[in-house]
Amino acid sequence: MLTLEALECRYGKVAAVRGLSLEVRKGELVSLIGANGAGKTTTLKAISGVLAPSAGRIVFEGEDITRAGARRVLERGIAHCPEGRRVFPYMTVRENLEMGCYLRRDTAGIEADLRRLYERFPILYERRAQAAGTLSGGEQQMLAISRALMSRPKLVLFDEPSLGLAPNLVERTFDIIRQIHGEGVTVVMVEQNAAAALDLSDRSYVLEQGRVSLTGSGQALLDDPHVRKAYLGA
Repeated sequence: MLTLEALECRYGKVAAVRGLSLEVRKGELVSLIGANGAGKTTTLKAISGVLAPSAGRIVFEGEDITRAGARRVLERGIAHCPEGRRVFPYMTVRENLEMGCYLRRDTAGIEADLRRLYERFPILYERRAQAAGTLSGGEQQMLAISRALMSRPKLVLFDEPSLGLAPNLVERTFDIIRQIHGEGVTVVMVEQNAAAALDLSDRSYVLEQGRVSLTGSGQALLDDPHVRKAYLGA
């Protein structure tokens, strides 16, 4: 479904991703784990068209999207739920959700999707006319996830979905991602909570200094001595 071939990304003269290759098969939940600065967020930005790679290729469902741009990538079915939630704080909850489907023209389908999301997250329905910036951190995360789903994506990129959340909301967030994946949406997730990410994942890639250093099933990497020592504190 998604293939990255020898991807390189730079911020000026600094190489953040170096010759990175990976694949995501349809229906999988794939996680990227690694230390801060390993290139995980940069990889997601490149996939979603926010950052243009300096070399390499990104292929999605047979189409080269390396330099397609964020709008075209979204049109093709890839949604990005960025780190730190990034809701539009002065817009209402409903307006934020509508921003997630601004490329769609199927009014009836949009309303049906809104109803489903309100059923999944009743608090968003209760606060649909409230400014998004006044929501709690957990509520903003629910909104950010819902906004991504409003585009009816084939693939969702989650960047640090548990970041800054209270412990009781972390498990709720992972449950939501598990449900989304269970509904047939392919997921790529960057997550500092390596144990939780690997537990959720069909497969995972360990990134170190912008390169893939290890790959395997979530369970295999949970059992890997290097991963346990470096990322699981065991």
